[in-house]
Amino acid sequence: MRKKAEILEIMKIFAAENPNPQSELNFHNPYTLLVAVVLSAQSTDKGVNKATEKLFEIADTPQKMLDLGLENLKQYIKTIGLFNNKAKNIIELSRQLVENFNGCVPADRDALVGLAGVGRKTANVVMNVWYNQPTLAVDTHVMRIAHRLDFSKGKTPLEVENDLMKVLPAEMVVHTNHWLVLFGRYICKAQKPLCEKCPISGYCTSKDKRL
Repeated sequence: MRKKAEILEIMKIFAAENPNPQSELNFHNPYTLLVAVVLSAQSTDKGVNKATEKLFEIADTPQKMLDLGLENLKQYIKTIGLFNNKAKNIIELSRQLVENFNGCVPADRDALVGLAGVGRKTANVVMNVWYNQPTLAVDTHVMRIAHRLDFSKGKTPLEVENDLMKVLPAEMVVHTNHWLVLFGRYICKAQKPLCEKCPISGYCTSKDKRL
């Protein structure tokens, strides 16, 4: 694993390049963020945004989603992978929010992961993006980049999360998911990394580095 000082140097470069990174999912309240993140599992943000554009016009609260109903919800999200199961989870988590949280999305991880279809990664995204808490969601991009840059040798998302949380100060943790996701999505691509555009190429020792 790379030394803490070097990890911080790399993260400072990401911070200088993009001091206020944003999620590429479209949402306008904590509930629509939660639904969008649930839908984004094994799907692209672009695909989710296309499906939710009209959905969120009529169902942007838990009660409105329940009023819409399962079968109608499916019609809005049928272009998204695993939409049948995701629709069931969204209806169930909406019911849970109405019955147990007065229709509000909690800012507590334990409460969030108790909702249907919500795991640690989704809970961390909601806590981070909406409630500005220093949580770190480890998805496939974060996992891959963390390994590539030798930030962590963790074999599970939780192991990678724990390794990074031990090293990074809270003010960096808040943006780390976005920095690594956007870096992996647009620069350090899995199939063909754009090394000539990489702001941290001097720190990279990967075998497929093209500089």
